[in-house]
Amino acid sequence: MGTINWTRVILGGLVAGVVINVFESVLNGVVLAKDWEAAMAAIGKPPIAGNQIAVFVLWGFVVGIFAVWFYAAIRPRYGAGPKTALCAGLAVWFLGYLLASVAPLVLELFPARVMIVGLVVGLVEVLAATLLGARLYQE
Repeated sequence: MGTINWTRVILGGLVAGVVINVFESVLNGVVLAKDWEAAMAAIGKPPIAGNQIAVFVLWGFVVGIFAVWFYAAIRPRYGAGPKTALCAGLAVWFLGYLLASVAPLVLELFPARVMIVGLVVGLVEVLAATLLGARLYQE
């Protein structure tokens, strides 16, 4: 069993983070912008500010790095390649997107449609990001 190549994890993770951030920017900053503005107003909060967006961008890079690290960690057991990258991406989506959305959905903090669209697009984004990031990973 080889050791994890952290340079490649960071490199692949940053590329994966770019993919995640592009998806998130288009989805939340363009497609769902009005929906998010209305949702925030409905709970008595101001529109999302620049410093909050910066945190979300950082989150995208952290998720990308985590996804590629997870791919590298399971690669010895499942083998290198896209199937393993998809398994890693699905696990990251399940833990970081789906489970994280349970409380806001159950508590009806935000419109269900906005949350579900985010989850569906999130699945596509994290799978695409993990596939791309994993292509750059080598031990």
